[in-house]
Order: sequence, then C-alpha cells, then structure tokens
Amino acid sequence: MSANPSVFLLMINGQIEGASGLEEGISQIASKSRDSQQRCVWNFPLDITFKSTNPFGWPQIVVSVYGLDAFGNDVVRGYGAVHVPITPGQHKRTIPMFVPESTSRLQKFTSWLMGRRPEFTDPKVVAQGEGREVTRVQSQGFVCLSFNIVTKDMKKLGYDTTSTDTEKPSGLLATEPAYTS
Repeated sequence: MSANPSVFLLMINGQIEGASGLEEGISQIASKSRDSQQRCVWNFPLDITFKSTNPFGWPQIVVSVYGLDAFGNDVVRGYGAVHVPITPGQHKRTIPMFVPESTSRLQKFTSWLMGRRPEFTDPKVVAQGEGREVTRVQSQGFVCLSFNIVTKDMKKLGYDTTSTDTEKPSGLLATEPAYTS
C-alpha cells in the first residue's frame, strides 16, 4: 500500500426504506399499507463504491418512482434526489418527491385522457440544477433512506470529512416527516 494515495474511496451501504405519500411503486413492487399512515415499504438495498481523485460532482442518490394510474398505465409517481453525506457513519435522509406538471389546463386534460403524464426523458435532470427553475412541479410525498458511509484516504488527500456541530445527525429537517420502520 502506498503511503501517498492517489485516490480516495467512498463506500455506501444501506437501503431505501420506504415512502409516505406515494401510492405504489415498481422497482420492488409494493402497495401502500392499509393503516392510517399509508406507507410503501421497499427495503431496497444500496451497495455502492466510488473511487475518485477529487470530490467535484459528489454523488447523489436519484430516485424515480412509477406506478399504475386508474387506466392501468405506468406513470411517474415521483422524482427526488439527495447528496450522499461526506461524513462517515450512519445516516438517514428523507427525500422530498415531486412530479412535473403540465403548463396548461388543456395539456393537463390531454395527458390525463391519453394516459401520458409529463415526465423527464432523462432522470439525471433531477440531480442537476440547470434548467430546473423553469420546470413546474407538484410535491408528491417522501422517500426515506438509511445508509452507512465509509471513506478511505480522504484525509490523506487533504479532505476534512469530520462533522460540524451545525449538522443534524439524523438528516431530517423539522418540516419533514419522521419515518420509523
């Protein structure tokens, strides 16, 4: 092993636990629960390793949820993204989900009638800021993630990943719903 590494490693291990506010999904087929909270539970595993020389373009987790509409068409139920935390350890994140909306009532009616709701042709647009300010969207629930972060050789390359006192360890904002499994 070299004393002066040329790359750092970032390892993510965890799961997309579930969602609240969404009706159903197809990555792992699930239906909302019949209790008062009406959550979808996936427990979809995450296991990702990145190797890099610089933190530019730090990874994000992008989630796209699809489900059937009243006519049996497969339509988007929500998009969302969250940056992977830079601090090693256990983390929980709640991703606010959204769906694109038609810009006029005529387009909205036509898309409903044809069973083709507005959706992004490239899901990467969810992780980008450019051009998003002109997109009309509607909030569509939350997806909850829990994962562990392990880093190697970041400090040796001059990157400080220690947590600060201002960071909330749970990753939840006061306005986001708490998710317990």
